[in-house]
Amino acid sequence: MSSFSSQTVLEDSEKSPCEKKADTQAPLPPCDAEAPPSTKVAAADTPGDKYLVILDPDEDPKNWSAYRRWLILLVITSAAHCATWASSAAAFTEAGLVTDLHTVQEVTILSISLYVEGLALGPLLIGPLSEVYGRNNIYRVSYILFFAFTWPTTFPPDMATFLVFRFITGFCSSAFLSVAGGSVGDLFAGSAVASAMAVYTLGPFLGPVVGPLISGFICQNVDWRWTYRVLLIWQFATILMLYLFVPETYEPVILKRKAARLRKETGDNQYWAPLDRREGTLTQAILLSCYTPFRGDFPILPNLTSLIVLIELLLFDRMALLLDTWSALVLGILYLAFQAFPVIFQGGHGFNVQDTGMSFLGIGIGMLMAAATQPLWNRLNEHQAAKYSGKPPPEARLVMGQLGGVLVPIGLFWLAFTTYRQVPWIVPIIASVPFGAGAFYVFTSTFTYLVMAYRPIAASAMASNTAWRCTFAAVFPLFAGQMYNRLGTVGATALLAGLTTLMMPLPFVIYKMGARLREKSQFAVSS
Repeated sequence: MSSFSSQTVLEDSEKSPCEKKADTQAPLPPCDAEAPPSTKVAAADTPGDKYLVILDPDEDPKNWSAYRRWLILLVITSAAHCATWASSAAAFTEAGLVTDLHTVQEVTILSISLYVEGLALGPLLIGPLSEVYGRNNIYRVSYILFFAFTWPTTFPPDMATFLVFRFITGFCSSAFLSVAGGSVGDLFAGSAVASAMAVYTLGPFLGPVVGPLISGFICQNVDWRWTYRVLLIWQFATILMLYLFVPETYEPVILKRKAARLRKETGDNQYWAPLDRREGTLTQAILLSCYTPFRGDFPILPNLTSLIVLIELLLFDRMALLLDTWSALVLGILYLAFQAFPVIFQGGHGFNVQDTGMSFLGIGIGMLMAAATQPLWNRLNEHQAAKYSGKPPPEARLVMGQLGGVLVPIGLFWLAFTTYRQVPWIVPIIASVPFGAGAFYVFTSTFTYLVMAYRPIAASAMASNTAWRCTFAAVFPLFAGQMYNRLGTVGATALLAGLTTLMMPLPFVIYKMGARLREKSQFAVSS
């Protein structure tokens, strides 16, 4: 889903070794897309400072053994999968909530919406914290809180308590959607980062699909509370793996800790790391992170500090807004399916809860098939790099989005006109396969393009996209039931297919006109 700012590391990972070495030796922190402007160090520092700490080769996470790096990646991917799994697993607990907590079905839908909104807001706080305290500290603390606050959702005294803690758990679990992508960039470089990113991306993308599958099986055979008990077991195992297998990988924090160790061992307080001389405060960084996704044009405030330097991105840069809306629409439809599939398969084909959960397999298979094509896209990217002397334009990354833009409406139209009762149940499930593949391509292509086209403010570009996508994902399930009841399964699904058809030309238009649009943009990099 997430959901997801993972692609912000691609540009940094493609630097040459010489560039990376220069970055390490300079008195500025590495050009990490996630870093807020407040992490800059004073301009008076000089690159020749002999007390500036740099990493030894064996201290650089990119030089660790392949086994160790991939083990770290798999643990992080599992944690991200668990975080988004928890969002959709609530889909089939709604009947139990109505019975046990004496509420109505419309209110129970909020258990998904509030969790997803927590996923949207969490990165605004957690992102800046990770730049100061490191990635593994954020992982551990956030997952412990995720685990602790899941207990009230497992044994809720009333519906209000349940909903409040659903939002809080979503907020706490969002670290693996906002920070984990940076870990991929910490661990891998060059061409390896694309394959690593594809593996990581499957975690949060498949989570919402697998959630109903497992939740449906649980709720069909045992008490609905076991959905959250299984989540607790998974969280506890993940916490153990985070402590055992995931060390710190963020270079500025590693350097800061090394400088502190050298000062202690030598008694010489002149040793320093770039993070020791960062400008601004942590509070400013958090305020900036919370502000940048929603800022607008304020010409009467041209002289404010870096707290509000980056403006207009989401609301006033049309290219970013259209791409954000496109990916948000696709994610909204994915979350709408949690309410639509029970109508299609339980009402139309007599499925029980367990069988309805299995109906999401089509979307998951589509995503897996799309991810399996990553080697082909890697070769295409290498060809584009050779064509443009190693520096392909951001629009080259939209070829994947063009295919995704076609597959999504094809899958939805196919699904719409196979929801009739007389059509075998397997056909609409097969129809959801191209939707799943197309969604994977849309998300991956959009994330990569935003990072490359808005490289100076990539973190803000991804924060805007995350907030917009999660808002759609939170809202769409709220009206899904009424829409399907009034328009029918064919009309409602065809309406969604029509909306995605209207957006289908977008990657083709930006592919052709992107260079000119970037020239006119205040924020995008020029050709």
